Amino acid sequence: MAGSDVIVIGAGVVGLSAAIAAQARGLSVTVLDREGPAAGASAGNAGAFAFTDILPLASPGILKKAPKWLVDPLGPLTVPPAYALKIAPWMFRFWRACSPKRVAHSTAAQTALMDLSKAELEPFLEQTGTMPMLRKEGNLQVYEGEGEFKASLAGWKAREEHGIAFHHLDAAGIAEIQPGLSVRFTHGTFTPGWYSIADPKLYTLALADHFRLKGGVIERAEVIALKPAEGGVEVMAADSSLRRAAQVVLSAGAFSHRIARSVGESIPLETERGYNSTLPSDAFDLRTQVTFGGHGFVVTRLSSGIRVGGAVELGGLELPPNFRRSEAMLKKAQAFLPGLKPEGGVQWMGFRPSLPDSLPAIGRARATSGVIYAFGHGHLGLTQSAGTARIVADLLTGQTPAIDIAPFSPQRF
Repeated sequence: MAGSDVIVIGAGVVGLSAAIAAQARGLSVTVLDREGPAAGASAGNAGAFAFTDILPLASPGILKKAPKWLVDPLGPLTVPPAYALKIAPWMFRFWRACSPKRVAHSTAAQTALMDLSKAELEPFLEQTGTMPMLRKEGNLQVYEGEGEFKASLAGWKAREEHGIAFHHLDAAGIAEIQPGLSVRFTHGTFTPGWYSIADPKLYTLALADHFRLKGGVIERAEVIALKPAEGGVEVMAADSSLRRAAQVVLSAGAFSHRIARSVGESIPLETERGYNSTLPSDAFDLRTQVTFGGHGFVVTRLSSGIRVGGAVELGGLELPPNFRRSEAMLKKAQAFLPGLKPEGGVQWMGFRPSLPDSLPAIGRARATSGVIYAFGHGHLGLTQSAGTARIVADLLTGQTPAIDIAPFSPQRF
């Protein structure tokens, strides 16, 4: 739309947060999205602000687990055979990112973005009138036996070094925080600094409402290309319509790399296809989020029900959903939470945009300073949305970002 200072491409939680932050700096903003607000991963995630989740998926630990997981088509991590050849270059970059030196670099960068995001979150919720949706109920990570628990300790040591609070539990301690878990879980770790939102879809829609109330415009348009133009950037949609703005923020989730190609940028973005089932609210007396790390999924209490979901299927954007993955997680949840009522669930699959080193791409395009990238947050989009919005607003207004964004450079690959 002519007349806007900024066009934000993407009406998920990251894009809308960035749009609101830009708007608060006095900029006029239009948001474009192929389907509308909260249509993608922002609708069906677990609703967690996982500020303690500083360790990258790419790590030596995952290399040890991956071979076992990959042979199980319904396991925590899988690559469909039909997609294996296409994803091979991304997997090679992922393997390289698993070196101890790179993991330390990614962990430090992730921690900085987490700290910023946590500091920005509550002021952002106050600003947008969404503070009543915030919950502070912690997260309980559970382990099957002493061996699995001991294998986790290196990760907890890394978190401790970065100032993250937690405490380890025996079976009695687990039962005190969350009754009703199977006796197979003998050890646990509770992180009280784990926040969540009442419902991620309703939260994202509330951000859209706030943005409109403050004069923002949201339009449905499938953006296919960007083009540097005199005094700004042209945005072309699939219907051949053109819009222009002084600056553009590309935050289109798993589709972002396709649009970035139009300005000559090759960014190795892949899609973590996440699955879940949302059960009625009375399905289980859930008191905190429970993470079954050895099985790659979580159980979360939302205002809309009990959500059982997670796992990673690296399968791109085109393959049909494999809802047997949702069913497999639900079956495990029944065994792990013996009182869980599995009836009446709604299945969902969404695209989580992921880069090989688990860090997002935040920064300016190589071809033009008028395009700012803010995508690739993987399963941490909600968690890092307020911090990313702060950085984007700083870039849009010519201010030095609140943290060093060099580790997030879109040109780092």
